[in-house]
Amino acid sequence: MNSTEREISFQVTNTYSTLNTLTSKTKYIWFVCHGMGYLSRYFLKYFDVLNPEEHYIIAPQAPSKYYISPNFKHVGASWLTKEETESETENIMRYFDAVFKAESLPKDYQLIVLGYSQGVSVAMRYVAQQQLLCHQLILMSGGIPKELTKNDFEFLRGTTKVQLIYGINDEYLDNDRMIYETNRAQELFGDNVKIVPFEGNHNVNKEIINHIIEP
Repeated sequence: MNSTEREISFQVTNTYSTLNTLTSKTKYIWFVCHGMGYLSRYFLKYFDVLNPEEHYIIAPQAPSKYYISPNFKHVGASWLTKEETESETENIMRYFDAVFKAESLPKDYQLIVLGYSQGVSVAMRYVAQQQLLCHQLILMSGGIPKELTKNDFEFLRGTTKVQLIYGINDEYLDNDRMIYETNRAQELFGDNVKIVPFEGNHNVNKEIINHIIEP
């Protein structure tokens, strides 16, 4: 078989979801990246514990949708795979830029960036690539991209709280993997990172989310 793979560029359209209303009373704006198998509008349910007057949540939508087994009735989505990772990442970074542009966010607020599971990788890459200043960076139950280095996050030093959160019974992150991810987080952020294990498996912990903004 003599096949050739070619590349083209074209304009695409995607959605994103928000929770609550952005007003003068808003104190915290969250940019939250869901895990594999989610849709952004359903991922928002994990943030309904937050005070709606003070918190405005933006959930971008992973572009690659598919039917979820075993019944193939429900739809989920994925951010990235091992295929064409570099170019797909650039597509997602441009999409995130478009979301921020569409929101026209005010300057007087605290930005919290959260990635859950597969969403950790795209959230971290965006923060690093755009040097996105955020009050907190939350890495929940996911893996840190291998190409990121300490220098990529120097601009956050002294200004950003970083938390690495995971369930001690996570079925996808065994003990060796969590030791590795913990070491990577400390390598990137030093004393800025707080390690937060919790009793549970691979899930979004709403109780922890509700207390993220506490000192």
